[in-house]
Amino acid sequence: MEPAPFELHRGGTLLRGDTVGEGTDVVLAHGLTATRTYVLLGSRALERSGHRVVRYDARGHGTSGPAAGGAYDYGELAADLIGVLDESGAGRAVIVGSSMGAHTAVRAAAAAPGRVAALALVTPAFDPDAAGDYGEWDRLAEGLRAGGAAGFVAAYDLDALPDRWRGTVRRVLEQRIAAHEHPGAVADALEAVPRSRPFESWRELEALDAPAIVIATRDEADPGHPLATAASWAEALGAPLHVEQDGGAPLAWQGGRVSALIAELAARTG
Repeated sequence: MEPAPFELHRGGTLLRGDTVGEGTDVVLAHGLTATRTYVLLGSRALERSGHRVVRYDARGHGTSGPAAGGAYDYGELAADLIGVLDESGAGRAVIVGSSMGAHTAVRAAAAAPGRVAALALVTPAFDPDAAGDYGEWDRLAEGLRAGGAAGFVAAYDLDALPDRWRGTVRRVLEQRIAAHEHPGAVADALEAVPRSRPFESWRELEALDAPAIVIATRDEADPGHPLATAASWAEALGAPLHVEQDGGAPLAWQGGRVSALIAELAARTG
């Protein structure tokens, strides 16, 4: 099956994506500095098992255009996601969001609950009670502007990772940044997205009534997406928390296993 591309113009911003497969609609929303291919990391299990997968590059990322007016807040990101549902013909879908995409998904679910059949939230990182610290994001943006992919990787704190994950993370970062047509727009997003709030309190998550799962990874491999934060999301949503066994390969990096959990969620919610 070859993906069918689509384009969406929203408020002067061009979004590009594709659809593949037939069946239950599953819409993928990726993380900051990633592209549409990174949510399931190349797994094609969903499209081969009765699901129609809708993927898109967020504004400023991948093949999508920079945000008109430099708007990278979660209000705009959620409106983009709802626009993708409209453009792709997905009436009511399972929304799979990774990191920034998870934050976008819950913002969209609050704005348009009738469009969301279920939520699969991968490595959420936003804590409404935490004080904002944007220095790391600003350093990454500065490194990307000054030195491209190499500058971005140099600004990333690889030393915080164990030796066994450091090489893998370096390669993934290099590949991710090289995939963007507008790296300057990604730098703009690095400065803006973390300063935006997808919701104001845990009560807003508790108010969502869509069935959900939360998929997390232990802090050893991914300290930027704390396991404790994912556990708080799961508690607020009344959702099961999935994480790899201690010492195992990070669950969020296992596209096939993540796809299986999404398929189980979709089956339970019809």
